[in-house]
Amino acid sequence: MSRIGKLPVTIPEKVEVKINGRNIEVKGEKGSLTFTHSPQVSVKIEEGKVIVTPVGDDAKALWGTTRSVISNMVEGVSVGYKKSLEINGVGYKFEVQGQKLILSIGFSHKVELEIAPELTVTPDDKLKNVIHVSGIDKQKVGQFASKVKSQKKPEPYKGKGIKYQGEQIRRKAGKTGSK
Repeated sequence: MSRIGKLPVTIPEKVEVKINGRNIEVKGEKGSLTFTHSPQVSVKIEEGKVIVTPVGDDAKALWGTTRSVISNMVEGVSVGYKKSLEINGVGYKFEVQGQKLILSIGFSHKVELEIAPELTVTPDDKLKNVIHVSGIDKQKVGQFASKVKSQKKPEPYKGKGIKYQGEQIRRKAGKTGSK
């Protein structure tokens, strides 16, 4: 029995959920998202709540996953998602030009990453070394933030690289000189 799957997803006032066969469409003030669920899972709306139930015994793995995806869609179209990335290092910087994020991260060339049209990447107003990735799709926001971070992961000696804001980097002591 899935503990996550059996919880109903409550639908906020300004969010509209439509089920058309296996397709689920969620519309809100920030936009709309669609999802096609597995045929092994049944989805229905009752009293302002989305209820997910498994069809067979082998569908228990998909039960909680489907419920979580629907919950993330409802939260995304009503509130949205945001991840903040911090860059540390001498001469390391971010630059947003149209739909491209340009990173100067210690390589002999600049790294250019294409920003998906449904995402917004904005530099922080106060801190020069922070950017915010935001959008309505939790999976795409997290994937793009992870892609940016993977360009230069923080190293353990000086902490240079790209990390999530608030993330703790495990630091190591350097070599001790022998005299």
